Amino acid sequence: MAAVTSFYVADGPDRFLSDACTAGPWGPDSQHGGPPAALLTRAIEGLARDESRVLGRFTMELLGPVPVASLRVDAAVVRPGRSVEMCEATLYDEARGRACARATAWLFPATDDGPDPSDRPLPHGPDDGEPKQRPASWSPGYLDAVDWRWIVGSVGEPGPGTVWMRPLVDLVDGEPMDPMQRLMTCVDSASGVSAALDIAVWAFLNTELTVHVLRRPVGEWVCLDAETTLGSGSVGLATSSVYDERGLVARSSQALLVAKR
Repeated sequence: MAAVTSFYVADGPDRFLSDACTAGPWGPDSQHGGPPAALLTRAIEGLARDESRVLGRFTMELLGPVPVASLRVDAAVVRPGRSVEMCEATLYDEARGRACARATAWLFPATDDGPDPSDRPLPHGPDDGEPKQRPASWSPGYLDAVDWRWIVGSVGEPGPGTVWMRPLVDLVDGEPMDPMQRLMTCVDSASGVSAALDIAVWAFLNTELTVHVLRRPVGEWVCLDAETTLGSGSVGLATSSVYDERGLVARSSQALLVAKR
């Protein structure tokens, strides 16, 4: 059997076949949020007329489970502008003919003459992290398609976590994954990195993902320093500071549906 090399295989200009490695930890039939976020980012990047724009804010609404199946992506500029513009991309479940995820993104001018960002690299890197086994109760798929190097915590250990991540496969077969797509592939994992409850008893599913990006990421590794805050009911919030080899590159947040299994 040939080794898996990508999350998706293109089946035309806007259609994609999903590999089993897109599956999330809850079961083999629905995808982890990371690959769809990256696929929507790819569609939005495809709208750019040139390299004069950079993604500054990305929000993905999960309208339902994203199936491990054939998907279609549409994208458009919905608010053009000389300085900033808003783009939208929608992911469709081809079999059911319904939208399953939608993203909006603000694009900003790409420039190097802004204020000094004073980048501060983290005191640790991927080589300082420790690979750990995923919980036996979590399904294979996405979790096995990513290289995890844990600095603090683990995916099966309740509490805040810090982990360096690197996808082991491309986003789309035959295409190198660019740094922004790589960041989006990883950042949806913040709620799992910082799971605050016993995963055998509780489910915590994010309904959306919002990422504020400070600059274009660099390198092949992404670090999430994540924490989950619980309300007294069904609402939780997972947040993370996101780093690359230069320092802070983004911050993320996810609204969580928290429910007993």
